[in-house]
Amino acid sequence: MYAALIIMAVIMLIPFAWMLSASLKFEKDVFSFPIVWIPPVPQWSNYAEIWKKVPLLTGFFNTTKLTVCTTVLQLVTSSFAAYAFAKLSFKGRDTIFMMYVMTISIPWQVYMVPQYKMMTLFGLTDSHLGIILMHAFTAMGVFLMRQFFIGIPNELLEAARIDGLSEYGIWARLMLPLSKPAIATLCITSFTFEWNDFMGPLIYLSSQKKKTIQLMLRMFNSQYSSNYAQIMAAATVALIPVLILFICLQRYFVEGVASSGIKG
Repeated sequence: MYAALIIMAVIMLIPFAWMLSASLKFEKDVFSFPIVWIPPVPQWSNYAEIWKKVPLLTGFFNTTKLTVCTTVLQLVTSSFAAYAFAKLSFKGRDTIFMMYVMTISIPWQVYMVPQYKMMTLFGLTDSHLGIILMHAFTAMGVFLMRQFFIGIPNELLEAARIDGLSEYGIWARLMLPLSKPAIATLCITSFTFEWNDFMGPLIYLSSQKKKTIQLMLRMFNSQYSSNYAQIMAAATVALIPVLILFICLQRYFVEGVASSGIKG
């Protein structure tokens, strides 16, 4: 089993290794065959040129702004809703939850045009605020947090209520501190999705100063040629924040996925 897992891991890492290798080559050597994985003369200048050719710093700032704001909002809204669905009793609770979770199965392309028309009506096209509001709620996040909240004993909540804590106090001082694995899991998935989102910014953002890092990568392609060595260098740089976040939260991520899958 471990041998099979190692082989699968190596296979999945090959594209990343090729990306890193290509980023250190001359443009003419990127697609050479047989593949030279370690360039004899690494072209570190590719990493310097990408900042001059494309305004990557602006893209990083815009992407960080969208990703951080959206991730924080998703954590707040998902944990609020999950607490209500897991620990509060009200009429139609389970039915509403099932209907909400069923929206996961609806592809974004189905409601892409109505959503765009709604954002146009609100005057939120070519705006970071529009993208943030559209992504502020996630049914998958609610499902993940609810499954974890269910595993927290109700006796703890009753004791907190006897001590005088309100529902908001229980949520902030009891549920969230006990849900670090679920929070880390949701944080990684939301951060990764928002950081790598291409279609949303492509459709809604037209101003150069508002474009994200993913749209900036597209600017390396011209009508007649593409410098794939610089594209791979820029893609490697764009990958670093997600990699750092995953390394920092890896322990909680594994625990959160395992716990949410067996509870409830």
